[in-house]
Formats: sequence, C-alpha cells, structure tokens
Amino acid sequence: MNEPAAAALVLAGGRSARLNRVEKASVEKASVEIDGIPLIDHVYAAVRGCAPIIAVGPGHIGRPGVRVVREQPPFGGPAAATAAAIVALEGSGAMEAWLLACDLPRARELVERLSEVPIPDDADAVVSADAEGRVQWLAGRYRVSALQRAVAQHPHATGSSMREFLAGVRLHTVDDGGTALDLDTWAAIEEYRSTRKDNHV
Repeated sequence: MNEPAAAALVLAGGRSARLNRVEKASVEKASVEIDGIPLIDHVYAAVRGCAPIIAVGPGHIGRPGVRVVREQPPFGGPAAATAAAIVALEGSGAMEAWLLACDLPRARELVERLSEVPIPDDADAVVSADAEGRVQWLAGRYRVSALQRAVAQHPHATGSSMREFLAGVRLHTVDDGGTALDLDTWAAIEEYRSTRKDNHV
C-alpha cells in the first residue's frame, strides 16, 4: 500500500514589514511578481503533487486545490500560522509535510533538492541551511507528528519565533545551495530580478 503524499504548508499571512518599511506601502510579498508570476505561485508550483496543500493567509491567496486558513488572531507570526496549518491538516493521513514561506522564488529547485534526502531515523525534519549554516525553518520537510507535538507544547504560539516553536524538533540540515533564498526586502527583490534578467540575456 502506498504511503500518502506529503502535505504542503505555505505561510503567507505576515505583514511584509521589511518589504513595506521604506515606502510605507502595503504590498504583500506573496503577490510580488518574479518572471511575471506571483511569488506564492512559484511555491505552489513546487508542491503541485502534494496533498493536501494548505496556505495560511488572506483568502485571495487561494488557488484550485489549495485550502486557505487563517491564524487567530491574524498576523500572529509564523509559529501561529504553522500551528493553524497543522490543525487544518488533521485527518489528512499525511506523514510528512513541506513547510515553506511564500517568498521563495527558487522553491521548485529547493523542493527537488530536499526531496532527494529522506528524513533520517534520528531526526524529525530535513531543512535547508544557508552558506553560513543558518537554519531556514520555513524551507524544509517535517514529520507531521513532530509538528503536532510542537503545537501541543506551544498552544499559544502567537508572537513566538520559529526557533522557540520548533525547539524540540530534531533537524537534519542540508546545504541549500542558494535555493532557499527568500525575498523580504525591495533591495533583495530588485537584485534577484536583475540577476534573472542578466541570465536571460
């Protein structure tokens, strides 16, 4: 009997504070376009074969095949959003789940890279680490049971950091090779767009 496909949890409920700080605008990272496609759609494309796909954020980030939920209160932070997604995942039968931010323009490459690495028996997750060794909490694949334990241990996750929320989760880190690049400032977005343009010349 085949195991259920991995689920996918996509977080897109933040205020994009760093993005909007300079221009005091109100732009959602999820809607920023890279190669003419909203960032969140790059992430959705990367997890197209997953079931279910649950996104946390406002209703308009929904797409066919994507269930949208909201942390309460809204803008409670990534830990609260993860908890809301895990609650929504109940009963799905998924044993593993991708946990991804909405602002990963190289999400497809990231998922392909980590898909080749099984979660070791002595770990609860395979997550990306950047060149400096920093863990990318929202760029990995987790055992659902470990995420459920985190929710049980932190029933009030609003305002908690991912480091605090996932403190009990055993991580197996993988060099991301740049695939876990996230775009949370306009400078980063313009630099990435410029790089993409140069590479297509």
